[in-house]
Amino acid sequence: MIRRAAAADFEKLVDIWRDGFREAHAGLVPEALYEKRTPANLGGRLAKMGDALRVAGPAGAPLGMCVVTDAELSQIYVAPAGRGTGMAQALLADGQARIAAGGHARGWLKCALGNERAAAFYLRQGWENMGVVTLQLDLPEGPFPLDVCRFEVALDS
Repeated sequence: MIRRAAAADFEKLVDIWRDGFREAHAGLVPEALYEKRTPANLGGRLAKMGDALRVAGPAGAPLGMCVVTDAELSQIYVAPAGRGTGMAQALLADGQARIAAGGHARGWLKCALGNERAAAFYLRQGWENMGVVTLQLDLPEGPFPLDVCRFEVALDS
């Protein structure tokens, strides 16, 4: 079910990422962040991810994505058609396995303050809310501090 992304997946993945970001962060993050997530920006970022990116769903029509960078699960999105199917759990489990395979005893991710649906999902999957941390986002108008929740999970090695 979980596989490496193919070039034919990127157009649909851009939509999943852009739409999922807007849905999950509506009213929670500055508008400038939405403006940076253009199809060209997201497509370029996806093309550079290589093995960090995994997807779920048919070739050319993926329904979900997960990105792992070192010990961080940095992106996880599932299109509405994939929700309620176990796809999010499968993507998360795959991400955790990749983090553990990289030699990390703990994985971590960040979640926007107020994104209660995502926070509840992570808690149900055994992740712990470690509290609020401040990120320094690089926006065109300069650095922007953004408070997020940091979640962590212990991994089997």
